[in-house]
Amino acid sequence: VHLVESGGGVVQAGESLRLSCAASGLTVGNYAMAWFRQAPGKEREFVARIAWSSSVYYGDSVKGRFAIARDNAKNSVILQMNNLKPEDTAVYYCAAAVRFTVKWDYWGQGTQVTVSS
Repeated sequence: VHLVESGGGVVQAGESLRLSCAASGLTVGNYAMAWFRQAPGKEREFVARIAWSSSVYYGDSVKGRFAIARDNAKNSVILQMNNLKPEDTAVYYCAAAVRFTVKWDYWGQGTQVTVSS
């Protein structure tokens, strides 16, 4: 199984970015998929989750600004990030789980997002 994130970059506050997580070796529609992030010197933080049922859940810090979705045709998961803030600066990781309440089974290598003020 491989999860490959892309779409990171450097943007100014208030701008948008769209991250993509391309999966191989699994079908995203059969897994819970999520995005996490980790800023320097901080613990990994939950960002967003989409269950196999398509129900979604967001971390408090991104509610109303970020949106997670599956693209079944491309076997990928998208994170649309709007109104970015400097505090969103982090490495963003994609993860997949059979049972997310137990553990996240697979992780990508991450993509850097930097938001300047």
